[in-house]
Amino acid sequence: MGQIAFRFAARKARAAIHGMLLEAGTLDLHTVLKTCYFADKAHLNLHNRPIFGATYKAMRFGPVPLEIYEMAKGEAYWLAELNAERYPWSLNGYRVHLDDNGEPERDVLPQSDTDALSAALTKSRSMNFSERTAATHGPDWQAARMGMMSYEDMLDDTDEKNERIAWLREAGQHLRL
Repeated sequence: MGQIAFRFAARKARAAIHGMLLEAGTLDLHTVLKTCYFADKAHLNLHNRPIFGATYKAMRFGPVPLEIYEMAKGEAYWLAELNAERYPWSLNGYRVHLDDNGEPERDVLPQSDTDALSAALTKSRSMNFSERTAATHGPDWQAARMGMMSYEDMLDDTDEKNERIAWLREAGQHLRL
């Protein structure tokens, strides 16, 4: 049986990064990526679906949502997917700077997503780099196979975990994130 997989929600990722930058100003890339990880994992456990459905790679300094990392760096592929000419931010070194004060596309983020992102940004910003790294080196990061993390390992250990995994393996690719 295959792993849990989702279709990546590029519009949500763009809106989330844009919203983070509007709220917090310039952020370091580590904070942005770990905020997305914290939010995706928390939302998965609370609502049986992640926010973004990103592909997570276990890197030295914690999980990296690969598609979001590409977007933060300005990858043109995602611009084509979003039917956009540019991102409202730029990456200078390891700092993500807001270039456009326009409003993010908030209607793509339901309230549960917004709540999870807000809590995750607060959590991420309250930690320094080393604390964020340590907080993301949990069992899901440690269980990565060939460097790739799985959503199965992100689920909390509960009595329903096996049923949730079975349902998400079947339904995950069809869920609208």
